[in-house]
Amino acid sequence: MPERRRGAALEKALLDAAWEELTDTGYARFTMDAVVKRAGTSPPVLYRRWSNRDDLVRAAIVHTLKESRLDVPDTGSLREDILTLMREINSTRVQFITIMSMHLADYHQATGNSPGDLRDPLVTGRAEALDALFARAVDRGEVTPERLTERVKSLPFDLLRHEILTTFAPVPDDALEEIVDTVFLPLVR
Repeated sequence: MPERRRGAALEKALLDAAWEELTDTGYARFTMDAVVKRAGTSPPVLYRRWSNRDDLVRAAIVHTLKESRLDVPDTGSLREDILTLMREINSTRVQFITIMSMHLADYHQATGNSPGDLRDPLVTGRAEALDALFARAVDRGEVTPERLTERVKSLPFDLLRHEILTTFAPVPDDALEEIVDTVFLPLVR
């Protein structure tokens, strides 16, 4: 008989099962019962934590975003830090970005929550990581701090996501360099 899961291990197993169910079936066919089966547990175990599928979907996405957060590079230059991070996203997250966008259209329609609400950088820790990257660039004198608005800081990653979603494929490296060199860096210097 398998060992009984409890606490954080149980919650992780439930959220992993929910994410797998979401990516396999999409939001429209996502059910609490399917997650229960996939996780090998009982309905009360799941419903004690999440009372409905929308809450469970949100929790699974936030959990997956936290689990898959990339290390923030420290190459000694803002240009290389941003390019290194974009290249890592480009090489490891195309499928994730595509799934998030395609499968969650029904979720948005049903709940009014947008993909941006689910990628909340404060919830996932992304904001602190990027703030550290930009703070190092300010300390090195590479950027003007007043120009580092939230929109500008997210711009290279927003453009990368846009490119991925228009092609469903990794973005060529010369396009990444163009985003950084001709769009982003002129805005912050």
